[in-house]
Formats: sequence, structure tokens, C-alpha cells
Amino acid sequence: MATVYLADDLKHERKVAVKVLKPELAAAVGAKRFLAEIKTTANLQHPHILPLFDSGEADGFLFYVMPHVEGESLRERLDREHELPIDEAVRIASDVAEALDHAHRQGVIHRDIKPANILMRDGRPLVADFGIALVVGSADGHRMTDTGLSIGTPAYMSPEQGLENSRIDARSDVYSLGCVLYEMLLGDPPFTGTNPLAIIVRKSTEAPSPLRSVRDTIPLGLEKAILTALAKVPADRFATAGDFANSLVLVTTAARTDLARDEPMTISRPRWAIPAAAVAILAAVVSTVVVVGRMPDMVGPNVGVATSTPHLAALPFDNLSLDPADAFYADACTTKSLFSSLGSKA
Repeated sequence: MATVYLADDLKHERKVAVKVLKPELAAAVGAKRFLAEIKTTANLQHPHILPLFDSGEADGFLFYVMPHVEGESLRERLDREHELPIDEAVRIASDVAEALDHAHRQGVIHRDIKPANILMRDGRPLVADFGIALVVGSADGHRMTDTGLSIGTPAYMSPEQGLENSRIDARSDVYSLGCVLYEMLLGDPPFTGTNPLAIIVRKSTEAPSPLRSVRDTIPLGLEKAILTALAKVPADRFATAGDFANSLVLVTTAARTDLARDEPMTISRPRWAIPAAAVAILAAVVSTVVVVGRMPDMVGPNVGVATSTPHLAALPFDNLSLDPADAFYADACTTKSLFSSLGSKA
């Protein structure tokens, strides 16, 4: 779509990246439309979107100027490490999803989300190339077709984009980000092939392989979120990139809570500091054990006849407080109820 030059900004004494559109794309867009539409990109102000410094025309060439980012792209890191830690992969995807949601609400669809367009600065992602996306989206359809150019990368583009469906919306970017997160976790995008057409066909006819069959440490909720983003039909995906980001946050929170439940139970607070929620749970346990202990014998011919045989139903308790750190109280209540009953019987 363009040629990128590393340049010196003489006025501000800094390095910048100058992106010059290819002549055929510039002809399809037109200088007037380009200069008008690029203003939208300049107004995309978000901490995870690479900003636009300047734009213009020179001797028939259309260009725009962006910061030069010291560091590497996500593509370079994945080429080196293949898979990323789960928490880090989710954090990167959440940041990118929030950036996309901001752009979508301004009417801008990226159309080419992929690891090469995600730059890493101090460990945080910056989404690049919104300028190209906006220019292509505003180009004359017939003139664009005549150039033979099409935006998107087969391994990451949505099924509808691969079929050149003109109705591309925000859910196409959600699909692409799902592909990126899939690759961050497993080392490869969900669909590969020997040529672009083979990849596009697989996207339209096959389901992506479950992530946990390859990496069983991936939380079940995270796998479900990614597979939802990768649904073939746009209506089956998250409606917005913001919804995808929120889902990733919830999955991360749930995974940390589950991890806390699996840790050995340790109580560091004094007994008088037990929260009200735990006291309420303990009260419920006592009343439940007393009532259930007086239940009639429901086995055999003497149905409905009370006996002296003790009965116990100690079901798992859930932590309904707002503090995940209180989760172990629920487990303690269940365990206490069980051993109290066995002790009285003995």
C-alpha cells in the first residue's frame, strides 16, 4: 500500500516515519479526498493508537507522517518467542481491542489488524496503519478494483473480507484480533495454507482447533472468548471490540479467583476481623445442618417416618462478596460442616 521512510524532522529534531502511498492507490483515492479523510486519523487520540503528525501532497505523491517507534513489532517478537505468557497475551489483546473500539466509534475500520501492525513500546502495544485503512475505505470502489490492490492479510482477515464482501464492519476487526490472540498463545494463527486462496477457503469451511487441546493451561473462559471472536458469521461474534475487551478482563479476573481457590488455605486475619459476608455464610451452614439433621428417613418402606439417623447435605458454598480474597471462607464453611457432623456421629 505504501513505502515507509525513516526521516529527520528538522524542526523538532526527532526521527519520524514518512509513509508515501503507492501511485496506483493515490490515483484511486485522489489528493483532495485523501487530505480530507486523513483528518479523521489525526483525530484518533488513544494511548494505544500510533498518532499522526502530518500529511500532505508533494509532486503528486500523497504522504503522512507518524512517530518513529523505538522497539519492535509484535510480529518480530512472535518470530523470536513463538508463544507469549497467557497474562501478557491477554493484556496486549485487551489494549488493542480498546484502541479498535475507540476507532470504530469514530467510524474507522482498520481492515488489517495483524502482528506486524502492532508496535511494542515499553511493553505496551500501539496500533499502526489506521491511515492506510481510512484511505482504502474512502477510495472509489471501481478505481480501487482496477489497481489490483486489496487491503488485508489472508491469515488474519475475516471470512467476509476474504470473500471481498463490501459490507465490512467493526466485527471484521474483532475477528482479526482473535486471530492475533490465537497466535500469541499457540504460535500460529488459526488457519494456515500454501497460498492466500487456500487460507480463505479454510476460514469459510473449517472451525479453528480448540486452544486447550494444544495448551491446556489456557483458561476455559479465555478459549470460549477467542472462539467467539473467530465465529464465521459476524452476528455470532462480539458486537464490538469493546465487548471483546470486557470479556477478556472478566476471563482474567475469573482465572485469578480460581487460582486463589486452588491455593492452600491460610488465614492471616485475626478471628475478630472475619468479614460480615463470612459470618452470614457460617450462620447459613449452622441452620442448614440443624434442619437437614432432622429430615425424615426418605429411604426404604418407612418413607416420611422420622428416625434418629443423622443426615448431612454439605453443598459447596460460593463467595458472593465483592472481595475475591474471601473465597477461602466458602471452602472452610463446607469443610467445617462436614467434619462437625462426622465428629458428632462418632
